[in-house]
Amino acid sequence: MRINTFIKPSISVNILATVVAGLLALPLLVPKYLEAATPGKKTAESRNMSLVGHHDLQARSAYQPVIQEQDGRWIAYVGHHSGSAPNTLLPGAPRQTNGVSVVDVTVPAKPVYLHHIPGAGGAQMVQTCRGANLPRGDAAKTYLLRSNGNVDHQIYDVTNPRAPVFVTTVIAGGHATHKNWWDCNSGIAYINYDGRQLGWKTSRQTWVVDLGDPAHPKVIRVFGLPGQEPKSSAAVVPAGAHEATLSADGSRLYIAYGTSHNGVVQIVDVAKLLSCRPSCPDSPTVDELLVPQVGRFDMPAFWGGHTAWAMIGMDVPELAKFGQGTPRDFLVVVSESTSNECAESTQHPVFLVEITDETNPMPVANYQVEESRGNFCTRGGRFGAHSMNWSRNPDFDNKLIVVSWFNAGVRAIDVRNPFQPREAGFFIPAVTANTDTRNGKAAIQTNNVEIDNRGYIYLADRANTGLHIVRLTGPAAQIVQRPLKRPK
Repeated sequence: MRINTFIKPSISVNILATVVAGLLALPLLVPKYLEAATPGKKTAESRNMSLVGHHDLQARSAYQPVIQEQDGRWIAYVGHHSGSAPNTLLPGAPRQTNGVSVVDVTVPAKPVYLHHIPGAGGAQMVQTCRGANLPRGDAAKTYLLRSNGNVDHQIYDVTNPRAPVFVTTVIAGGHATHKNWWDCNSGIAYINYDGRQLGWKTSRQTWVVDLGDPAHPKVIRVFGLPGQEPKSSAAVVPAGAHEATLSADGSRLYIAYGTSHNGVVQIVDVAKLLSCRPSCPDSPTVDELLVPQVGRFDMPAFWGGHTAWAMIGMDVPELAKFGQGTPRDFLVVVSESTSNECAESTQHPVFLVEITDETNPMPVANYQVEESRGNFCTRGGRFGAHSMNWSRNPDFDNKLIVVSWFNAGVRAIDVRNPFQPREAGFFIPAVTANTDTRNGKAAIQTNNVEIDNRGYIYLADRANTGLHIVRLTGPAAQIVQRPLKRPK
């Protein structure tokens, strides 16, 4: 068990080891049925989820979809991995480097491709804000924040989604980008970017940037774990940050480190993180880094922190009769599968971590897709968890999450009892002529998923299969349509 030497862990080594061992011993919470086991299926597989629409995204490898309502239309902005493809919207269909696809999904059954914004070797992560919601934005505009290859992060004006306009570069000078989170209410963005040009020890630090006026970004500070700071002499540098997500009330930031191994999840007090303004330290001490830290959860070396997503104030009906029962607070923690060969990896689950006492995060349950249900290790490509929805929807919140599972598609997970998460449904798209091969097999690789305020679920495929739009059906749909009921 890896314990950071700079801080006293909030969970002792023995206790955490016992908890992890107990979680591994828990029965996998899966229904008793077997999924089809044919690699490269030409038909979709599903339970309680059905396909509504699909677009091939010009056969570009897709990472993150974000759905923005604009003037009565629903627009999907889809970030892509590196690569290139012909842009069939332009005369002669010239080949363009992958960037951001802009798709009108107002009618989900008939998505319309509007525009492609080329990138400097991909533009994996995208976020949007309406100017009217930003502290100092132009109320008539809609803005897009995107990573730009491994070069920088940029702002575009996408008020007219058919003709996006470059606005400005947010941060530059490094050689590594990844995910970003933009809080439209405060205007603060938490951006994953290279810290090495400033002396930090990893290529993935959390840059805190004021984008309240998107045309004039202001870097507030760079943040990370003790051992990553420029003056650190640590023999072992903690794994870099992967992404940061914000609590619904904006008071807490949850930073996941490690992606697929050496995972750490950090709970950060946002007010304290920002309290150093206007003069935050360029080279903070360990003590200065620990000021905003409320809690920390260290994972075993074979699991990582890809995503940490808060479910705060959960009314858990099963606990209603207990004096100290409910409400409770939880984190969903996702570890990413990164290998195309099961024999070279471990299973990467979704964990439910109790944070009612933020200073002592405690894992209480797990969810995993059972490999034997679909012989997923022989289908080609990655098998395991990757990412969950980033948008909040009051019908889904604290009841149902959706998680991408690479060649096992998307999984809808019932979390109303976070101590016993259960699968409510799944959808595995069919391969197409565009689907790329993994291990010599055409393999679905559902990369990231998202939901919109209408309840549609969007699947982005990293193996060039495009964007799938699905909806919940049957018992899964009923979960988001009815309120929680306490037992009598």
